Amino acid sequence: MEILNLSLPATNRFATDYLEQTPEIQGYFHYRFNDHLEYEKRLTEIQQRSYMRNELAAHIEEYMNQFPTSEKVKASIEKLKGKNSTVIIGGQQAGILTGPLYTIHKIISIIALAKQKEAELGVPVVPVFWIAGEDHDYQEVNHVFVERNNKIEKKIYPEKVHDKRMVSAISLNHNLCYQWVEGIIKSFGETAYTKDLLHVFEKAIHESKTFVDFFAWIVMHLFKDSGLLIIDSGDEKIRKLEKEFFIKQINDCKEITKKVKAQQKELKLNGFEHTLDISDQAANLFYYDQENNERILLDYDDENKLFIGKGGQIQLTLEQILELAGEFPESLSNNVVTRPLMQEWLFPTLSFIAGPGEIAYWAELKQAFEWFGMKMPPIVPRLNITLLDRSIETDMVELGLDLRETLVGGTEKKKRDFLQTLKNENIDALFEKMKQDLLIKYEQLESIVTTENKGLLPLLKKNEGKVIDQIVFLEDKLEQSIQRKHEVVINKFDRVENALWPAGSPQERILNSFYFINQHGPSLIDDLLNCRFTFDGTHKIIRI
Repeated sequence: MEILNLSLPATNRFATDYLEQTPEIQGYFHYRFNDHLEYEKRLTEIQQRSYMRNELAAHIEEYMNQFPTSEKVKASIEKLKGKNSTVIIGGQQAGILTGPLYTIHKIISIIALAKQKEAELGVPVVPVFWIAGEDHDYQEVNHVFVERNNKIEKKIYPEKVHDKRMVSAISLNHNLCYQWVEGIIKSFGETAYTKDLLHVFEKAIHESKTFVDFFAWIVMHLFKDSGLLIIDSGDEKIRKLEKEFFIKQINDCKEITKKVKAQQKELKLNGFEHTLDISDQAANLFYYDQENNERILLDYDDENKLFIGKGGQIQLTLEQILELAGEFPESLSNNVVTRPLMQEWLFPTLSFIAGPGEIAYWAELKQAFEWFGMKMPPIVPRLNITLLDRSIETDMVELGLDLRETLVGGTEKKKRDFLQTLKNENIDALFEKMKQDLLIKYEQLESIVTTENKGLLPLLKKNEGKVIDQIVFLEDKLEQSIQRKHEVVINKFDRVENALWPAGSPQERILNSFYFINQHGPSLIDDLLNCRFTFDGTHKIIRI
């Protein structure tokens, strides 16, 4: 594999500035991600704090027993127990079939940075992937995109979930799931790897009880030999380790919100809009109504000292919610504000791997971290990767397409320019004259009909429309006939578009990893892991 590094803008202005590490951006974070000395400072900070490493390792070991494993996974669990251990961590929602490519890119980023930092710092650095199983937005994880007839189509998993249950609580219908997965994989095209791939999915589905289990099983099948550890934020058992930190959050919920709001004001002064949408009354916690399988966001009523949700249907006193945190912590879960805080309390985090959106919202959390006497870890942008198939690169050369332009805007403009060259100006002029002549004749007829019989005017207008429509139809058919003579070239524009800028978005936000694994084989993941990546904010083009 060959890597080409390109400087491309991020998907939001804040992330673009963060990659450049401008002075105003650095002020919203505690560490610079691109300075080696910062990691030594962070390591010192971690060593001055205490963590429940043994308890955390035991929980992860028990949780991961149900998934594919390896000696390297076992070694990572032992490393985590060490008093000087650290982790590189990042998370993502549990997308069906692992979701868009950026999930795989994030895991690769975690593993690659853990290897690099362990070698540089001489301490155990464990790669950890945090599955956001406590999220309840099923619509964000229940689909993949596939190419069909040169178009990108969204394929939605047919299981319906109408309530707001956590994704970790969504059961997997084995027969339905396999039929759907089989259809998706076959839509990628039959290759030498398809049959074995379907056997893997059959086993994964059979051994999975929930949506998150299926996701976790696939992830560990792909990455078990890297020593990756995984954890599900929706797992009830992890709540036992989180309960004392829930109590901290509850007691200081007002201050957390005040600090986030204050940080947002600072960002606003520098022209950055906030990405976290929280009210002044936000408690930044969810209550899980197990009877109705519903995750309910709580507000805090300071005047009455009540935690309120679902329009007042849920009301908890401070004493009641503290009791829940202490005795039944599985009834609570974090939101986007408190999940990073919980992560910081639980894990000796050397660095957090973040996507562009995460970078923007972590900037709003600095003062909340400081309220609890903590610093945010170095926030390292995940690797932005585009997989460039050799056949696609050949098409680009033949079409005269620039790689950078294609990666930020697709091929549609170049395709339109090409189609414009196919137009016969004489034919266009002839059709235009024909339409104008007809309109003049119909105007003359309209004058006569108005005088002789106004009742025929609707019929005249209808007749005029039909005749014009027939001319336009003939014009379109002739244009299509001309284009068919150049169909090979036009299809190449579409192939490049669908490969590098599908549905008007970057490849990693739309396409699924198993399209490429089906084409290039299961060794693709190992080949990617063996690449030498630099975390410099550049976009990685990997020729495969």
